[in-house]
Amino acid sequence: MKRIIDAEAAAGLMESLTVLVVQAGEAILAVNRAAMRVDGKQDGSPVTEADLAADRIIADGLAELAGDVPTLSEERTQLASPPFRDSFFLIDPLDGTKEFVAGRDEFTVNLALVTRGVPLLGIVSAPALGQLWRGIVGRGAERVTFDGAVIGAAEPIHTRKLPGQGEPWVAAVSRSHGDKKSEAFIDARPNAVRRTVGSAVKFGRIAEGTADIYPRFGPTSEWDVGAGCAVVTAAGGRVTDGKGGELRFGERGDTGFIIPEFIAWGDAQAVRLY
Repeated sequence: MKRIIDAEAAAGLMESLTVLVVQAGEAILAVNRAAMRVDGKQDGSPVTEADLAADRIIADGLAELAGDVPTLSEERTQLASPPFRDSFFLIDPLDGTKEFVAGRDEFTVNLALVTRGVPLLGIVSAPALGQLWRGIVGRGAERVTFDGAVIGAAEPIHTRKLPGQGEPWVAAVSRSHGDKKSEAFIDARPNAVRRTVGSAVKFGRIAEGTADIYPRFGPTSEWDVGAGCAVVTAAGGRVTDGKGGELRFGERGDTGFIIPEFIAWGDAQAVRLY
């Protein structure tokens, strides 16, 4: 029998999952970026020993915490058996590998718990920044600081309201993945201000209320989006497809778990104005 994890059960897992994600981040930081091997995947994206080390830690940890719940990891897609109709863990052990390889600090470990196609719990951790954002939909979101394995107190966070008349929108934009449609979308926001942010840290900035919107009108993968979707939604925002509709996860095995486009909105009500 498949396992369904609801919000209450997810809350019981949150602290253990947070520890696991922080441990994965420690493994990433322990890798010597100057000497590590960088390989290319079939899609042209890079993979390093840091990606694989973080993935091993998460895989082993989830097997102990919830071994009866399926997992879908970027580094183990060949083991996936979609569609996932109940609950499953969605993992990107190192999001922003290009940032990591380039020596920058805006890379993340992303872990989501998806139930019936919708992200319910999300953790987005930025190991080099010592910050993570986490949330459970319907139960709120938090920002947590950590130093190595020492995890600090959690601070509640919330997205902010739509900018008022004449006030600028703050758009989180990617350093590595720009596209013309996203740029046009941002240009259509009144007095838009762009803030360049790497990896899933952009979702954290939306969730904590320091940015208003994050559009991505180019293909990405479910593991890049799932954790951030849960965190933003838990913080009061919304993440939609490019037309304002609901995103679904774990049902696209035949298309390689690709999300064609999405928009993360700080103010959930702003979707009605799109």
